[in-house]
Amino acid sequence: MLKNPKVRAATVSITSAVLLALIKVVFALTSGSMAVMASAVDSLLDIVMSGVNLLAIRHAEQPADDCHPFGHGKFETLATMFQALVIMGTGGWIVYEAGNRLYTGQQNLNVDQGIGILAFGTLAAWGISTYLKKAAVRTDSSALAADSLHFRMDIFSNLGLLFGMLLIRIFHLPWLDPTLSILVAAYILSEAFKLFRHALRDILDHELPDEIKTQVREVIIDQNLPLAGYHNLRTRRAGSRKIMDFHLEVCQHMSVKEAHDIADQLEKGIEDRILGADVTIHVEPCPEGHCPGIGICEQDKSRIVAAQKK
Repeated sequence: MLKNPKVRAATVSITSAVLLALIKVVFALTSGSMAVMASAVDSLLDIVMSGVNLLAIRHAEQPADDCHPFGHGKFETLATMFQALVIMGTGGWIVYEAGNRLYTGQQNLNVDQGIGILAFGTLAAWGISTYLKKAAVRTDSSALAADSLHFRMDIFSNLGLLFGMLLIRIFHLPWLDPTLSILVAAYILSEAFKLFRHALRDILDHELPDEIKTQVREVIIDQNLPLAGYHNLRTRRAGSRKIMDFHLEVCQHMSVKEAHDIADQLEKGIEDRILGADVTIHVEPCPEGHCPGIGICEQDKSRIVAAQKK
């Protein structure tokens, strides 16, 4: 199973998150810094999120069955939505705790420990985020993209908090610790909302971007097949799978086998062009009242564009 690049990346993610969290928790308890505490909580969340991703990807990669004829790709989408909700909750907690410290004036910091652990956490998060982002692009996995976002947030949040700790050390401004934590939480909440919106679009079967439709049309034209046109192109996403179907118009005088072979060739061409494509084609006879003949269809590719029905 670890030969699967998505499963391997998710395993690396959760292992790294565990190690980072253990280190940060120890230093958060000893330094008394809200900045380090926020970073430690974020790493603990990374463990939960990476574990959810690993389980979701394992389920999503299972083949279609009788109960799930379209596959299990939406396990990834559900994992993405769950992560977004948990990240929102975490951002809210950081705002609350930091606001409470500002209000009560409670400050008990070990600045040197805080600087050291935040610097280490920044470097580690950068390495892990880069690895996960490459894996997400290579496999077109929304779950791995969400996981990469967690560690990327660690980079920015740790840098901001590290800068604040340096200012605290130089200028003796302890109120900066909770203040910067609130700013980081605002960024976390903003990114979590974007992630939630993306997952919600997939759950509601929102159509894929126009670029996908353009690629489908280019494949149909480039295949140089005797076609009268196509219409009713529908697209949606299930995890990393891009599900699409459309009606293909062929010459009335073709045999069933000839029409079937054309549909098979187009399906393969689209799936080779678009990563994760799952294509279904419904074949229809040319709607022309008087068929111009198969030779005309072979020569006039502009008919394909003209026959499209938006």
